[in-house]
Amino acid sequence: MKIAFGALLLTCLTTLALADETPVGFQSSILTDSNSDRSLEMAVWYPSATTAATQLIGDDVAFVGASAVRNAPPAAGKHPLLVLSHGYRGNWSNQIWLASALAHRGYIVAAINHPGTTTHDRSPQAAAQLWQRPVDLRRVIDRVTTQPEKFGLVANDRIAVVGHSLGGWTALEIAGARFDPDRFALDCKAHPQLASCTVYETINPASTSKSKAALAADLRDKRVSAVVTLDLGLSRGLTDESLAALPVPTLVIAAGVPSRELPAELESANLAKRLPAATSRYVEISDASHFSFLSMCKPGAQKLLEDDVPGDGIICLDGDGGRSRGVIQQQITSLIAEFLQSSYKEASL
Repeated sequence: MKIAFGALLLTCLTTLALADETPVGFQSSILTDSNSDRSLEMAVWYPSATTAATQLIGDDVAFVGASAVRNAPPAAGKHPLLVLSHGYRGNWSNQIWLASALAHRGYIVAAINHPGTTTHDRSPQAAAQLWQRPVDLRRVIDRVTTQPEKFGLVANDRIAVVGHSLGGWTALEIAGARFDPDRFALDCKAHPQLASCTVYETINPASTSKSKAALAADLRDKRVSAVVTLDLGLSRGLTDESLAALPVPTLVIAAGVPSRELPAELESANLAKRLPAATSRYVEISDASHFSFLSMCKPGAQKLLEDDVPGDGIICLDGDGGRSRGVIQQQITSLIAEFLQSSYKEASL
């Protein structure tokens, strides 16, 4: 069901008044795999009882970070786990605003860099293994749930995945959606302007019969009990049958700023129509752009990014609604927190 922006305005603009009540710890590490050379850079935010001084995480000359205490001891009790999947050319710090806010609210939040499709690793070989992205998330869940002494004890019935752009596709795949490479290739002939088609052609994940079969396989992890997509891509390659039978509650959030490459009506809205009405929600934020889901830009960042890579200055642009990216992100955080709380409450009835 589509949620009207105006009806949610009062709810979604609630401030993060409770944000400072729960101290947040932070740890980063490299996950290795004895069965492959696909090492993952992982970052985890988690509730802590520490009183130590905080430091800024993910803060640089262009983007605003968030405060946490490195290597702090975890808080007692069980906590829901949320795993973040970044978009193409993104990285684990892209949704640091969401990770920090939800960790302050009692969540353990883990994010990783997906090899081949991340900011500092554009390896064509790794990128082509698109089906490895959901596997990456499974490895993160394995690590966090088996190390309570480091991150806190996970409530195993409360594990969610949130993904932006290509990360949204990743979230749906690990929740049970199935991808049809032939369907997507055919659809791209009808909609070649879509960024999803451009990215797909660039990484070329279905170049052989073996890779095509891997991409079309069932990549579900039954531990995942809810998913959220943030202006996702590649959704048009997901099969109607798998979406109609998706076994977990799904929140689909779309950027409402008009876009030729990622129009809501062809991606997020189209996806929402194919999901079970009883367990899915669709929200379109009129003044959010595709990049409103990334970290807040510092003054001068737009020029800095543009000078470094022409065209990248767009990362700092939102819609013309007059709201700042920070306010838009408060709305998104509230939507996600309410959705997850509601989903877990219904599951326990």
